[in-house]
Amino acid sequence: MKLEKILDKLGSLEKNSFIKIIDHIISKNPKNAKEIEKILSSSDKGLKSVDNLNVSNIFSLTSNEFTEYLLCEFQEANSQLDILIDIIIRDGNCIMKQDWFSRLYETEIKNLKVKIKNLNNELENEKSELSESRKRDYRIYKSCLSTAYNNDIANNREAKISSDELSIILTLAKQLGLSQEDVKLINYSILPVKKADIQDVINNLKNLGVIFFSKKENTIYVADEMVSLLRKVRKKEVGEKFYRRTLKLLREPIINQIAKDHNIDRKLTISQKIEEIIKEGISFTDLLSIQIYKQGTTLTVKKKTLNELCEKGLNISNLKGSTLEDKINSLIEHFENVEKDEKVGISIDGFDKMLTELNQSLPKLNKELKEQFELQEEYVLNADFLLNYNIKPRDILDLITKQDLSKFIKDNGIKQRGDDVLNILEHYKDVENLYLENYENVGYRNLNLLKENGISVKESELGLKFEELTKVIFKSLGFNVDDKFKNQLNTQKDIMDILLNLGNNEIIIVECKTIKEKGYNKFSAVSRQLKSYQNLALKNNLRIVKILLVAPEFSDDFVYDCEMDTEMNLSLLTASTLSKIFEAFKLSKYQEFPHVLFRDIVINEERIIKALCK
Repeated sequence: MKLEKILDKLGSLEKNSFIKIIDHIISKNPKNAKEIEKILSSSDKGLKSVDNLNVSNIFSLTSNEFTEYLLCEFQEANSQLDILIDIIIRDGNCIMKQDWFSRLYETEIKNLKVKIKNLNNELENEKSELSESRKRDYRIYKSCLSTAYNNDIANNREAKISSDELSIILTLAKQLGLSQEDVKLINYSILPVKKADIQDVINNLKNLGVIFFSKKENTIYVADEMVSLLRKVRKKEVGEKFYRRTLKLLREPIINQIAKDHNIDRKLTISQKIEEIIKEGISFTDLLSIQIYKQGTTLTVKKKTLNELCEKGLNISNLKGSTLEDKINSLIEHFENVEKDEKVGISIDGFDKMLTELNQSLPKLNKELKEQFELQEEYVLNADFLLNYNIKPRDILDLITKQDLSKFIKDNGIKQRGDDVLNILEHYKDVENLYLENYENVGYRNLNLLKENGISVKESELGLKFEELTKVIFKSLGFNVDDKFKNQLNTQKDIMDILLNLGNNEIIIVECKTIKEKGYNKFSAVSRQLKSYQNLALKNNLRIVKILLVAPEFSDDFVYDCEMDTEMNLSLLTASTLSKIFEAFKLSKYQEFPHVLFRDIVINEERIIKALCK
């Protein structure tokens, strides 16, 4: 669930710890201080009185400083932060009841103790399946950690690991190629691991600002944006679902080799091995730069293998970068963009239909999803519910075995040639709704995200498509989009995009602009264009109630120039704002949108949505 949405659900006391930390970061003059000051300048009472959308924006602007703050907290080696963060960043754990979180925490501590015991036995057993070189790596790390922890006792001080010692220990772990799980097991074989009181655990995490806790609902919330940040703290470059998607493309011998290198039971099924590899916390970069290749593979072959994996398996063409490292970073960035995007690849209606039919064909799927994503609810095959957990159609299909996918495809008359997952997503795609859900991406001309979300379109068609979608939205808002009257007025020189006919010779002119670069800033050019439309309408004795300019965003200079213009009754409307107004209108009592609400220079979505909800 997005941060803004969580903040909307909570009272001021429940947000207090998080706000205090952001406030403290702001007081230290962060990197983006100027942008933050612009947001805060509209409020006299500081961050506490800023609306939730802007609190979310400020968190984004302070994410680097927030990460540094959390890394400092990690220097307390026995804080159990690694255990707790590994629980809350798992797919499906961003919303949890207190008792459910307590159960997950207790299970994690029990499993950790069992694994520590097994690892110690493996190190002592001469017939262990661990290679001698791997045993040596574990023993080196364990000895260094033990020295760092216990040398204080020898000097009559409290046993702890200093920040300097910790940085050296972490460097050692990286050079030895230890996974996060390896490090955690060895750490807690030296440091005492005790189950803490769950209320203390929740309060500590809340005071750190990484979770929100609603006492009224007895529920823990972890924002999607916070999950991304916490992954970076834990050096996990991609979400579990993207890691799984990549691993499923690898041949079984490669999976077996990775499993062997990290002491994973070879008797497990291929799917179970993949899940264990994900839990190990092996670096995604290490996986794609070292672990999936045979020893001695040349750099050229590695780059070719990675390109094929992305193009044929992940449907990502033209992976950016000339070096292997650049290509891997490009893939990580791609996955980050997909996760941040709120669109789901098919329409919401299509997602619900797919879930219903999956449940009919594969009745065990509901239980499997509950277990995989550690969900507490009984029935989880609901689109809105899953999207709150940032679980999308592709993430569901990635969990289903090939055999079950084939059965589902046959049961529902889905195309069988080609990639099963892509065929299913195509089958449940509702094109018009899908385009509307990607309205902002069309405006930004973001071909990569459109492709990831199941839309195939030429860049040359995006301007016209944005205009068509804007028409669909205004029609749905109850306006008379009068193309016939518009065509009568238009000349070869002056061609309006959209004309809304209000009757009695009153009109609203709508102009649509797509942009590839950030911040639409060409006011002089667009104002000449709009003034010519205005003159055209006035010549025909029409009263222009409003001129609306719709674009993905506007630069500060553009807004300023618009405010200084005295010749046009012009308002600026972002694609995101128009989408949100459209969603609110669908739930309102109105049959036709009250156009008098279009009265700001930059249309204020919050004010309009409040008015529609009255």
